Amino acid sequence: MGTEGENVRVIAGRYRLEARIGRGGMGVVWRATDQLLGRRVAVKELAVDDSLSEDEARLQRDRTLREARAVAQLHHPHIIVVHDVVVDDERPYIVMELIDGGSLAERISGRGPVDAREAARIAIDLLGALRRAHEAGVLHRDLKPANVLMEAGTDRVVLTDFGIAQVAGATTLTESGAFVGSPEYTAPERMSGVRTGPESDLWSLGALLCTVLSGESPFRRDSLGGILHAVVVDEIRPPAQAAPLLPVVRGLLERDPERRLDAAEAERMLRAFRDTGRTPRLHTPYTPTQRDVPRPKPVPSPPSPPVTAPERPPKYSTRGVLVAAALVAAMAGAGVSAAALLMNDGGGGTPSPSGTSASGSTAGTSASASESATASGSPTPTVTVTRQQTPTSSARKAPSGYRLAPDPNGFSLAVPDDFTRQPQGERVFYVSPGQVFRLGIKVADPEAGGPLAVMQRADAKGPSTNPGYRDGKVTRTTHDGQPAALWEFTWNGFTTAEGARHTYDLCWEEGGRMYDVWVSAPVGKVTEAKEYFDVAVDTFARS
Repeated sequence: MGTEGENVRVIAGRYRLEARIGRGGMGVVWRATDQLLGRRVAVKELAVDDSLSEDEARLQRDRTLREARAVAQLHHPHIIVVHDVVVDDERPYIVMELIDGGSLAERISGRGPVDAREAARIAIDLLGALRRAHEAGVLHRDLKPANVLMEAGTDRVVLTDFGIAQVAGATTLTESGAFVGSPEYTAPERMSGVRTGPESDLWSLGALLCTVLSGESPFRRDSLGGILHAVVVDEIRPPAQAAPLLPVVRGLLERDPERRLDAAEAERMLRAFRDTGRTPRLHTPYTPTQRDVPRPKPVPSPPSPPVTAPERPPKYSTRGVLVAAALVAAMAGAGVSAAALLMNDGGGGTPSPSGTSASGSTAGTSASASESATASGSPTPTVTVTRQQTPTSSARKAPSGYRLAPDPNGFSLAVPDDFTRQPQGERVFYVSPGQVFRLGIKVADPEAGGPLAVMQRADAKGPSTNPGYRDGKVTRTTHDGQPAALWEFTWNGFTTAEGARHTYDLCWEEGGRMYDVWVSAPVGKVTEAKEYFDVAVDTFARS
């Protein structure tokens, strides 16, 4: 319950904050009124880290806004509707639909666990929300009962705090640039700092299923060190109440993300249970303990010719779990704080919204018209590790798995270790082995109308510069406090062998110059592409 009349004020000249209805590590949630449209809304006032410098705080704010704008594009009945993102007195606010009803955590606390049929319904709805978000390259990273709302009267399941926890801090454990989330619901690959991706959200769903069925997470322990050990090392023992859904729970709580049950198969199995009362068996065996985690898969040598650089390390390995286990043991023995452990672990962050690619003869042309010069032959598969840091004191420095690349064209940015530089006239590309991922940069003189007009002209020319151009979207935003524009679109690639690709582009003006940074990737690899884009943008600096 909120306190009426507490700090009543109007932000952005429009939203009247009337009562506080929630508080967490990310900030305060208010019941509010949109005075322009005359409707009730919820407004999340994001916490600001006072320890950050002015530049670091601006980077964090810009990234928060990009994240929130991406979530605003996710239209799904089980994802919270984001109406607006505003900044008032240099503090970001997210304006969302107001759900009349409490959280799933409150429901479990007040009324106890649910039966298997209701748990399956909740999980099916959440899987639909996750699939929609993952298709758009957005990860949740803090899926737990407290972030699931249950609408009063309809019991509609609504997933909230989508994609925001990563940039604004965690509700349970906040640690600069290394870890965000709730440990009881966090996947082991994130604990060990190896990777994060859609599979990590599915692990969290498995833990959530256990909680709604039994009232308690299977990884709950008396200490944070105990929780970390339970997630990474201990034998996983689903509660007895999970028996009707055990194949799904075990499939989701598979420590190796490569073997974890995917969203489509989990939904199929849960729907089968709802229809027949029986859950189909898993197609892939479950690996219940640490010793069963498979050894890293060997990375095949690239065909010759041509000879390409070696692929990046496997996404997950026994070594990653063993390292995490050793760190947990050391922490417990030496009294080291969990935050310090995770800080040194180089954990990842969440991909954010943004766009990249360009068109025409403007600065926006970089991604499209000139990419053909780098797209030689059929792209080869690549194994990547998703590791990312939020802007902190290490902003402008290369995260783990990246290197800072000073470029002769007057800028520097962080690129993955195995990306190679390939200049193409006034454009510079950094490409992955096999050119699966292409990161481009262009520096040019400012143009009429600024970044937004440049991107809008690029969007208009998209069909003529990018075969099969579709789903083009240009959004006004900021970068380092400067006006900027994001452009995002899908296209067919330059060759049939290359296949459909997705492109993100950010264009902004700074110091009398116009900068354009974009990433292009296969449509099935948007998560990695988002990370590469965010790291490039967050670390970009003029020389």
